[in-house]
Amino acid sequence: MRERSSRDQVMTEQQWNLDDLFPNIEAWEAELQSIQELVPSVLNYKDKLHEGADKVLACLEAEEAIHIRIQQTATYARLRLSEDGTNPIHQANSARVGDVVSEVSAALSFIRSELLALPDGTIESYLVEKPGLAAFRKSLTDLLETKPHRLNPDTEAVLASLGEVLEAPQTIYLRSKLADMSFSPAEDGKGTKWPVSFALYEADYALSSDTILRRAAYQSFARTLEAYKNTFAAVYATEVKKQIVMSRLRGYESVTHMLLQPQQVTIEMHRNVLDIIRTELAPHMRRFAKLKQRELGLKQMLFCDLHTPLDPEFSPPISFEKAGSIIMDALKVLGPEYSAIVEQALAERWVDYADNIGKSTGAFCATPYGSHSYILITWSGNMRSAFTLAHEVGHAGHLMLASRNQRYTNFRPTMFFIEAPSTMNELLLAQYLTEQSDDLRLKRWVILQLMNTYYHNFVTHLLEGDMQSRVYAAAEADEPLTAQKLSLLKGQVLSEFWGDAVELDPGASLTWMRQPHYYKGLYPYTYAAGLTASTAAASIIRKEGQPAVDRWLEALKAGGSMRPLDLMKLVGVDMSQQQPIRSAVAYVGSLVDELEKLFAG
Repeated sequence: MRERSSRDQVMTEQQWNLDDLFPNIEAWEAELQSIQELVPSVLNYKDKLHEGADKVLACLEAEEAIHIRIQQTATYARLRLSEDGTNPIHQANSARVGDVVSEVSAALSFIRSELLALPDGTIESYLVEKPGLAAFRKSLTDLLETKPHRLNPDTEAVLASLGEVLEAPQTIYLRSKLADMSFSPAEDGKGTKWPVSFALYEADYALSSDTILRRAAYQSFARTLEAYKNTFAAVYATEVKKQIVMSRLRGYESVTHMLLQPQQVTIEMHRNVLDIIRTELAPHMRRFAKLKQRELGLKQMLFCDLHTPLDPEFSPPISFEKAGSIIMDALKVLGPEYSAIVEQALAERWVDYADNIGKSTGAFCATPYGSHSYILITWSGNMRSAFTLAHEVGHAGHLMLASRNQRYTNFRPTMFFIEAPSTMNELLLAQYLTEQSDDLRLKRWVILQLMNTYYHNFVTHLLEGDMQSRVYAAAEADEPLTAQKLSLLKGQVLSEFWGDAVELDPGASLTWMRQPHYYKGLYPYTYAAGLTASTAAASIIRKEGQPAVDRWLEALKAGGSMRPLDLMKLVGVDMSQQQPIRSAVAYVGSLVDELEKLFAG
């Protein structure tokens, strides 16, 4: 049986180089201590922000400097934990930095409380009086919008000091998932046994063309999920209860209203994305599932068959290096500065792409302000991994450009825009691959890669968003969130979407256990929002060329200095309307139409 590697067995070139953040653990320790020693210098401004604009500017600049340093320190600890969650040193250091973040947040909570306590119009007058405050205009304006939901200063300080405790559900979920769960091996059609893990199942076996291996791995995966369902349900229920309590404590109409405020998104915009895609996309995806079943010769289309490649023989293995070269060529359209970021990411070990025991599942990009990005993926040697890499490079390119053009306070846009630059790269990669040949089989294969992209964002994550809506509704009605209840809700979500096109087994209803996004507020639906915007923007780029590319780069460089609706309008997309959503769904339908014709031919 093939064995998974421990972290110390992974080749150096397959690991990210965290020495760029801190050369050694001693340097990290020293910086953590230094940050704690800096806090009193900011506390000198306590009870003085009413004295004038000069005091406010000096205080905000001092606070910003601490946040930059603590973000780098926290990122280092959390990246170490992501590369190997079984390592007790990484676990301890992540907990330590979490404690420091909570302490600093509690100590500095006076800043928001004092600013909001100023008489109406004071902050606006400060902005006029002190030009240096212009960089903080948006963050101050955003802060004023939270005033009706702000608690008294002492309560805010207590809540800030409990930051690490309030994040405990996500920590427990990830620790259980990455360090404690084990899976029995799966046997393929030739009798070879293969190791199973969260990362291997989702990145490899779920996409396997070997039906025996794919289904065996799924059964192994589902059995372990079943064994942990009550524990995971208790953890998730705690997370939801926390959000419900906080929304009521702060006087929000609902938890959804609370979670959408920092995204700067209306309830209507949120529901448009969820409802339009969920209802209008379902018929197209059912056709796609039936096409797969027919072409693959499956008697039953099981839930675990949904990711099966339709043309596996035309998807040869691809190395990380070769995929990187293709991605660089595909993204040259975005100009020399962007291309240089991509080249650095691939050549200078910004990417951790090995599989090892304890490594975080899925993929992400972390970009601590003042440093370069770090990307985590698990390389599966197929083109799907290349699209995932292009996606994460999209986050890196976006946030690196933003950090070069904005100061920390305006660096990061809200969640509603954050997935647009990443999905744009997937669309550009697909376009590039199509343009390389007139081969109809290649065209068909590229369309299948695009369908994987839309499936990931418009199905997987969108249905997570649908699940969240049902969970919050149940919790706000004071219904207990047991494993049985959560599985029932997830089963309903999947059944309503797939109809009779897919046979759902009990393991499908455990899908709520598989993603960490449920612990990140209303994050899941933003994948669909981002892909909707990038679909429209990519179409505009194809029609207009360089002027549209220039506007896209302008939006990336704007970072969080503009609201998400304004960022999207900058590139010609109005997400306050239903039309971009319907157009994106129709585009997916056209891809299914084309696949049906190509396979029929």
